[in-house]
Amino acid sequence: MHDHRIPPQTDEHIAHLRGRIDVLDAELAQLLERRALVAAEVQRLKPVGYFAGRDSERERLLVERMAAHAPRLGPDRLAAIMDSVISAGLDAAQQEATR
Repeated sequence: MHDHRIPPQTDEHIAHLRGRIDVLDAELAQLLERRALVAAEVQRLKPVGYFAGRDSERERLLVERMAAHAPRLGPDRLAAIMDSVISAGLDAAQQEATR
């Protein structure tokens, strides 16, 4: 039978790495909030805003630029991520506008 326990030094390293991920996640949340606030302002200023005003070409170029900075994720994964980010921001902005 195999021993599936993780050596203590590996356990400590995993805990350290997870702590780094937690810090990055907090920073990412702050960036997403800032992005949503700026995007909401843009939506208020556009003649056709919110979901009806999505610009697929601009989003494609955004993903292309981001892929240069995140090659491990690549354009397909980044497109899915950014679609979720943009949709969530538009949903929040639209909800705020109807209050």
